Amino acid sequence: MTQVDDLTLTREGLDASGRGRVLVISCGALAHEILAIRRANGFDHIDLHCLPAILHNHPERIVPAVAAALDARAGGYDRAFVAYADCGTGGGLAALCAEREIEMIAGPHCYAFFEGVEAFSGRDEIDAFYLTDFLARQFDAFVTRPLGLDRHPELRDAYFGHYRRLVYLAQTDDPDLTARAEAAAASLGLEFERRFTGLGTFAAALPD
Repeated sequence: MTQVDDLTLTREGLDASGRGRVLVISCGALAHEILAIRRANGFDHIDLHCLPAILHNHPERIVPAVAAALDARAGGYDRAFVAYADCGTGGGLAALCAEREIEMIAGPHCYAFFEGVEAFSGRDEIDAFYLTDFLARQFDAFVTRPLGLDRHPELRDAYFGHYRRLVYLAQTDDPDLTARAEAAAASLGLEFERRFTGLGTFAAALPD
């Protein structure tokens, strides 16, 4: 599956005023999961706009991108919701949402809210490198190539020498994604662990 960036999904026949509808501004890394939750729960009132997941490589760009998306799209909706956690913005995204009175997902990043913020923070795993379903699919695009490991594999220890294991936080029971995550761990010389998180915690955070 290719990565989902700059995706806007709206329901045909949307009332021109947008009354009663919710705009979700999301990281593209969460598009697959949000669409699955939308379908499973019949959340036809939710319209989704995804920003490029690669923004995570430049977290200073996330707040301006979310602000621009809200400026461009939120005016016709009953309310908006930001499907990002802090994601390296140093509290900047929370400040933007507070200023505009918009809800966002609690937690430092997607690893925490998929597993549950309390459970994740209680583990204190400083030697673990994490993957989600999205990152298992897009490991080469978001890890291997940006870090130059495809061209300079000798850099692996410089980047990952302090990690002991790769933890795959699985949102789905997908043998192919598990195999990809395990291969990613092997390529980094790390032990492999899979934890099934499902979508329950994440689904509870979305507007209903």
